[in-house]
Amino acid sequence: MALAKQQALEMLESEDLLGLGMEAHQMRLKKNDPRVVTYQIDRNINYTNFCTEYCYLLEFEEIYKKIEEMLELGGTGILLQGGLHPDLQIGYYQNLLRSLKTRYPQVHLHCFSAPEILSIAEVSEISIRETIERLMDAGLQSIPGGGAEILDDEVRARIARLKCTSDEWEEVHRIAHSLGLRTTATMMFGCGEQLRHRVNHFERIRRIQEDTGGFTAFIPWIFAAENTALGKKVQETTAVDYLKTLAVSRLYLDNIDHIQSSWLTPGIKVCQVGLQFGADDVGSILIEENVVFAAGVKNRTNEGELRRIISDAGFIPAQRDTLYRCYALK
Repeated sequence: MALAKQQALEMLESEDLLGLGMEAHQMRLKKNDPRVVTYQIDRNINYTNFCTEYCYLLEFEEIYKKIEEMLELGGTGILLQGGLHPDLQIGYYQNLLRSLKTRYPQVHLHCFSAPEILSIAEVSEISIRETIERLMDAGLQSIPGGGAEILDDEVRARIARLKCTSDEWEEVHRIAHSLGLRTTATMMFGCGEQLRHRVNHFERIRRIQEDTGGFTAFIPWIFAAENTALGKKVQETTAVDYLKTLAVSRLYLDNIDHIQSSWLTPGIKVCQVGLQFGADDVGSILIEENVVFAAGVKNRTNEGELRRIISDAGFIPAQRDTLYRCYALK
């Protein structure tokens, strides 16, 4: 039985952390292989910055070098995203993807969040559908859920004015799904929103998934407040709040297969506890992550540590690819 919005809100307000965790864990055990927790080796590559005062672009050669390093570590994919560059048209992105696919046919190209795709479409003066079709033709294999923050325009007006509206984010993902492209759904919380805004976010994600089935996973993570202007105005999110929200996301999004426990902002210990709160995956080792790092979060990990926290939590670690297909029970 799907949760109602009011039930989800009451759960987020509840003091019964362990009860909530147990309920979410039971659902996770039914939904995924109860013995296994997955992780990924991929690399975040920021090909350009957010272009406020000046724009930089990574040379293709630099991107190749980063991919070579990732392959040496046993990686299988890249997460390529950047700022909203005011001058780059669709041709640039097609050339980039084609060059990567030609050189590294085995590497999964998980690229360009919804705000980037909207920006490419606008700069190129073509539709969102044509933009995604042309990117797919050039080698795009899935789209990350970035830019979602909280999918409630009351919150977005305050924290993500320049990115896109909730409806625009939804439109990009629905079009991608209609073209057979899988995407992930994310939520960045702890940025001054109310609990009801989180529930609105869950509801929107569940509705999209009900209609399209195109999301591979849901990835909730905490806003990294330290070195940001917004961070000075909001209260830091606690581990308890993170675990509660993780558990409710597992229960509410009963039509999404995978829920990821994050280590990047909550830290590795909380990530491990998340495996008893509905999560079946610990994400990527994130060989290179610049955005959250710049906001003051210095957490780092490696394959050995992720495998250890999974084993210590009582599960078998399994490396997966971007589309959650298991590669190896090493």
